[in-house]
Amino acid sequence: MTTLSELLPAGGGGNVVDFVASGTLPNGRAVVLKSNGQVEVVTQTTISESIPAAGEQTFNSTGETEYIKVKFDPNNSSKFVVIYRDNNNGGKGALCVGSVTNTNISFGTEVIFNTGSTFHMSLSFDPNTSNSFVISYVDNPAGNKGTAVACSLTGSTASIGSAVVFNNTGTGETSVGFVPSTANKFVIAYKNTGNGDKGMTVTGTVSGTSCSFTSQAQWYNSTVYSPKLSFDTNTADSFVIVFGKDSVTKMTAMVGNSSGTSCTFGTSNVINSSQYSANYQDVVFNPKAAGQCVIVYTPSYGTVVLGTVSGLSISFTNPVVFNAADTVQMGIDIDPSTGKVGISYRDGGDSNKGKVIIGTINGASISFGSEFEFESEVVVNNSLSFDPANGGKFVMVYADGSSQLGTARLGQVGATVTNLTSTNFIGITDAAIASGATGSVTVKGGVSTNLSSLAIGSTYYVQPAGTLATSAGTPSVEAGKAISATSLILKGI
Repeated sequence: MTTLSELLPAGGGGNVVDFVASGTLPNGRAVVLKSNGQVEVVTQTTISESIPAAGEQTFNSTGETEYIKVKFDPNNSSKFVVIYRDNNNGGKGALCVGSVTNTNISFGTEVIFNTGSTFHMSLSFDPNTSNSFVISYVDNPAGNKGTAVACSLTGSTASIGSAVVFNNTGTGETSVGFVPSTANKFVIAYKNTGNGDKGMTVTGTVSGTSCSFTSQAQWYNSTVYSPKLSFDTNTADSFVIVFGKDSVTKMTAMVGNSSGTSCTFGTSNVINSSQYSANYQDVVFNPKAAGQCVIVYTPSYGTVVLGTVSGLSISFTNPVVFNAADTVQMGIDIDPSTGKVGISYRDGGDSNKGKVIIGTINGASISFGSEFEFESEVVVNNSLSFDPANGGKFVMVYADGSSQLGTARLGQVGATVTNLTSTNFIGITDAAIASGATGSVTVKGGVSTNLSSLAIGSTYYVQPAGTLATSAGTPSVEAGKAISATSLILKGI
């Protein structure tokens, strides 16, 4: 009787490729392809919490820095952009490109994106187009017109496109976000001071370092304050705007949909009707839960609620206080790998020092640990962003001390991370390979024959720690189907 091992040639049954090993590779282990063309074994690592994780690094050492915002590029590992108003340089709109290596931050040279006095800036990267981002701002010399520029990362600097006006009348605060489901498309929410302080959006499209706009849409027919916009990465075209409304600045949220060249909106919802005055709001969607967002604001004390979006409606959990003292100028983000929420803020109950606190979402509730001090002097203009390529790592930017120098500092949330992504699994080793040596790997589409204890007919998935199992891990990476207790047909490319 002919056996399966007799039918399959040695070395995995074809589709065998030689690679150089990065680190020692055991026999019969899943490996991933690195950017340098080498392969390494799939591993999972535990990283300890460290907040702050390193000392300060200055990105603007010439003087007062305002309107600071920071975002990591989701397509460019460990690279981020800080935008700010450089008051020691005529109030011009400026940016610096930052890079993180282990616990070190380095910055490129300052780049001016607007030569006039610049206010109310916002920044967003296109998750579908590498190196592409947009800055929205208010151009004071041009009559406070709402303006935007499309930009592109180039190494440690950025290329700036031509400024495009999206609102010819007076413009207040702006907030920009790319549409995750549509490459090169973004939406700007803003306060139209030239038309009764009404809430408006405009939809834009990027081509290289050029941007253009379609018609505007009104989402609130009365006075709005500091609108902030965030898109749901799990629900196509869905976003939320949080804002203060009317004379008592009640904290309010509204759901929008960006389908087509404009936006449609649901009904505005007051977050907590018993809180008659609130501000410093912001919102970010949870990448691990479709329709769930975290909203931060202060009715004098630091507060969050979870919002749940259904269609064009939104509902809220009860408010949770994370800092019972006066809390202002907050930054917020969610780590896509751990799901942890980071909030940086100025603590008025402790001499206006810089603080950061980490929240954990569990279903429809959120809880917080102890706060961490990242700056012992007065801080202003906090902003925070997680690095999507390095689990749990985040950067805080702020104006530091009496001179308000532009400053950055790293933090690290406790995390269990893997080098496995949804796209980098390449195959299974045919034998043990010493670090730096060349050895054979059965790649996708081939048959790996040196495994054990497989259930015939079952589909197997690569786990974050490198083992194989019949249920998907996170990320979900299918390895292949078992055809014997020792052989796996690897899923093709």
